[in-house]
Amino acid sequence: MLVRSLTLATLLCAASPLFAADSDAPLARELGKARPLVVIAPSSADPTLRGLSQAIKDPATEAGFKERALVLYSVANMIGMRDDKNLEQQATMALIRELKLGASKGTRVILVGKDGERHVLKDGDSAEPLEPQAIFKAVDELPASEKAITAPEPAAAAAAPTPDKPGAKQAKPAKPGKPSAPPKPLED
Repeated sequence: MLVRSLTLATLLCAASPLFAADSDAPLARELGKARPLVVIAPSSADPTLRGLSQAIKDPATEAGFKERALVLYSVANMIGMRDDKNLEQQATMALIRELKLGASKGTRVILVGKDGERHVLKDGDSAEPLEPQAIFKAVDELPASEKAITAPEPAAAAAAPTPDKPGAKQAKPAKPGKPSAPPKPLED
């Protein structure tokens, strides 16, 4: 019994980082689906962050964001948001870790492509806000290979049977078998 418990504990210790990596990586979830635009500001009153938040409320800018598959992530005062919806603290910290940024006093704006490549649009202490048109221009200038990337198909959709030829017979589904007998209890 002790051996089984130790084996189970060892397996859980080995597998737990893999489960954690899947659950708390916001940029990894967007890979192939959208282009995250990450704004890291020292406060929520930052002119760049406020300007982008106000610009997204404009229907024309919102349509430009949707057309280019942009998703706005913002971090201000260690509070993260994705499209004006709060992120959990663990997801916010994972976002900051995932970007691997050093210390900075100013606002940073980073565009992450569908392929995961990072493009810094603004870095530093400049007080001038970043216009949405500059962001759209940066997205439009991305290489064609990045624009062709799509989200990977789920494995179930790829395994769906397709008829090869119109006259070909399809395999019959297998009959369900008899249920097996319950296992015998182990003796220690």
